[in-house]
Amino acid sequence: MKLKVQHQERYSRLELLLRTFFGWLYILLPHGFLLFFVSIWALILQIVAFWAILFTGKYPKGLFDFQVGLLRWNLRLNARVLNISDGYPSFGINGTDEYTSLEVEYPERVSRALMLVRFFFGWLYVYIPHLFILFFRQIFVGVIIILAWLIVLITGKYPRELHSWVVGQLRWMTRVGLYMGYMTDVYPAFTGDELDSEK
Repeated sequence: MKLKVQHQERYSRLELLLRTFFGWLYILLPHGFLLFFVSIWALILQIVAFWAILFTGKYPKGLFDFQVGLLRWNLRLNARVLNISDGYPSFGINGTDEYTSLEVEYPERVSRALMLVRFFFGWLYVYIPHLFILFFRQIFVGVIIILAWLIVLITGKYPRELHSWVVGQLRWMTRVGLYMGYMTDVYPAFTGDELDSEK
């Protein structure tokens, strides 16, 4: 998996203020409304994919591409809500974006045994350790977001190190989601850093 959110040299103070005070109206409401229904459909497709993998050992390519498209849409939205990208996020699973990118390699085979282990015990060996760490990390990221908001408002620049922390949180959560969604058999790394295999 390769998840990137471009660090911009300059950030718009006007866009920052508009997102802060009116983002719920012109970003969250329209995107959230559509994503609610698309996510229900994605859940149904996830169930279909589970049975397809169980019987064939393959994740249907069309269903896989749909799920990746939905993840990209969520990434575009989160990048704006968290103020790590300017611009308006495009709608749809086929939407494009100059600042964000997510590439997920399609697996030719998915381990049926590992899928069943994840289904029955994923809460124990994936969710508990990862979400425990992500919870405390999210508190730190929340502080970073507030600090970065002030810095961007004053200077128009987002410190690169702070930007990397926020992107790292999104990257880590996406890895966990991909693994628990049977889209990869690679156990998620306990880091938000980009791995050598992802560069």
